[in-house]
Amino acid sequence: MAAILIAEDEARIAAFVDKGLRAAGHATTVAGDGRLALEHAASGQFDLMVLDIGLPGMSGFEVLEALRGQGSSLPVIILTARDSVTDTVAGLEGGADDYMAKPFRFEELLARVRIRLRDSVTTPSTVLSHGSLSLDVRTRIASVGDARVELSAREFALLEMFLQHPGQVLSREQLLSRVWGYDFDPGSNVVDVYVRYVRNKIGSQLIETVRGAGYRLGR
Repeated sequence: MAAILIAEDEARIAAFVDKGLRAAGHATTVAGDGRLALEHAASGQFDLMVLDIGLPGMSGFEVLEALRGQGSSLPVIILTARDSVTDTVAGLEGGADDYMAKPFRFEELLARVRIRLRDSVTTPSTVLSHGSLSLDVRTRIASVGDARVELSAREFALLEMFLQHPGQVLSREQLLSRVWGYDFDPGSNVVDVYVRYVRNKIGSQLIETVRGAGYRLGR
């Protein structure tokens, strides 16, 4: 049983998610505004948060920014009526682990909850390295040489994927499936956007573009 925080101000949706998660065996708490959600999320008493963007008091983006700024790695699934690529990227760049647009099917939300809970338990406590680049997946610290590099949760997961497969060409479809855990619209450029983010932080030469195939961590 996991302790799940539901940050949602629409009573009907909050009750729907709350009822479903309880039926699945989880303990739930509902927070109807951003400030209360942040207080609960930062308490260390929860295993995952379902976070609405349009919260009163503090927006979901602000809650997420504050939470990650405190060093919390609490898994967060954004649940919102906004479904544009810009909002998707903003949420994931802010440190969300997953993203769902309303309306949604509860079965899909539950599946994503299970995936994120499983991932949070099975993260290995090892250091991945390639040349001057290193990534500690236990402490979630990245560095290039002696310089520490600040990465969002999604940037970290993307770089971890490359470090697990050095020299291997990874297609956009593979990266979507393994890093995001589900497929975006085929026309989405979210992988390219995040590769650019990571390149800007670790050096543009480390991740190579393989035209027509995908990306590769350089040898």
